[in-house]
Amino acid sequence: MEMTPLLWMVAAILVITGFAGLVLPALPGIILIFSGLVVAAWAEHFVYVGWKTITFLALLALFAWLIDLLSGVLGAKKFGASRYALIGASIGAVGGLFFGIPGIVAGPFFGALLGELIARRSLKDAGLAAIGTWLGLLAGSAMKIAIAFTMLALFILVRFL
Repeated sequence: MEMTPLLWMVAAILVITGFAGLVLPALPGIILIFSGLVVAAWAEHFVYVGWKTITFLALLALFAWLIDLLSGVLGAKKFGASRYALIGASIGAVGGLFFGIPGIVAGPFFGALLGELIARRSLKDAGLAAIGTWLGLLAGSAMKIAIAFTMLALFILVRFL
């Protein structure tokens, strides 16, 4: 039995789910996209997209993962946030999932704000820390999305050129 159509379906599902995961914190978007691209290359026995390209895509995925990991922290630190703001932002991001796009956008902000208020900081300091955390997460998400589209474009270029 020919596995190629099944592999292409798995690859497409992984890539599509991965792109959804770029905005939904519960899904490891960049990892799913990378996995989908590897499966797509495997579907053609790595004839068109070889190990050099896969290695480069892996490095891009690792870079995007690091950006995602560090962006909120760097934004928070720039605005003087404490560890409580980061914990609150993480909880707010997960809780925001239940409220759709507005929750995804506002959840980390309000989580960071509450985290800072729990740490007994003033409302002004808590607000600045929340803004910094939110801006860091937003910048990280934008860069992660740009890298994901770059990965997909690179795969397509290598495959068809």
